[in-house]
Amino acid sequence: MTSFDLTGRLAVVTGASRGIGRAMARALAEAGADVIGVSATLEQHGSQVAKDVLAAGRSFEAIRADFADPVAVRDLGEELAGRERPVDILVNNAGTIRRAPAAEHRDADWELVLQVNLNAQFALTRAVGAAMVARGHGKIIFTASLLSFQGGINVPGYTAAKHGITGLTKALANEWAPHGINVNAIAPGYIATDNTQALRDDPVRGKAIVDRVPAGRWGSADDLAGATVFLASDAAAYVHGTVLPVDGGWLGR
Repeated sequence: MTSFDLTGRLAVVTGASRGIGRAMARALAEAGADVIGVSATLEQHGSQVAKDVLAAGRSFEAIRADFADPVAVRDLGEELAGRERPVDILVNNAGTIRRAPAAEHRDADWELVLQVNLNAQFALTRAVGAAMVARGHGKIIFTASLLSFQGGINVPGYTAAKHGITGLTKALANEWAPHGINVNAIAPGYIATDNTQALRDDPVRGKAIVDRVPAGRWGSADDLAGATVFLASDAAAYVHGTVLPVDGGWLGR
């Protein structure tokens, strides 16, 4: 369907070097978008995500930016917002996690997770979103989490940040929907990525998680592809401020 066609559009995907970000970038490219991938460790040439995008026949550009550094994030936002070719789609996927019981959770871990997962997301979106508002069109997609709805265990900073992402999604949608900007989020369920490696390695918790998922399996990063393309496309023109779970039925259990 042409409403899902992203040909000619430019997408920025943060946290694009692996896992969910890489799958999102690949899906957007396969739908026709050119991609700018952003990551603290992304190679300038020859990365796996670059190969994915180029194989889909689209252009790829790599940008290194450390989301733990507020100055680097501010500079990235200004650079992207000031480009001659405007950003049509911004996917805020960069993130990190630190695991420790709340009573033992270090200030440094709390501050790092809040900076990468929430503060940086707002700073980048503020800059790129302002340019979208000036043009009167754009798509913004945040990566939320099941822990945007639940408390989790041993991840207080991550949970606080992901609850914040849900609120930020709704707040920006309220302000920017009248200007032609769709702001939404995807809440992945238990996806087999680096962030969930510790859980998958735990024979007790890993089994308990799968047993509770109605779909009966861990998700793959590619399970996020359809939701990403949908929210980035004209098919979602009247979708604003939504957090879309892609969780194998976890929240419905």
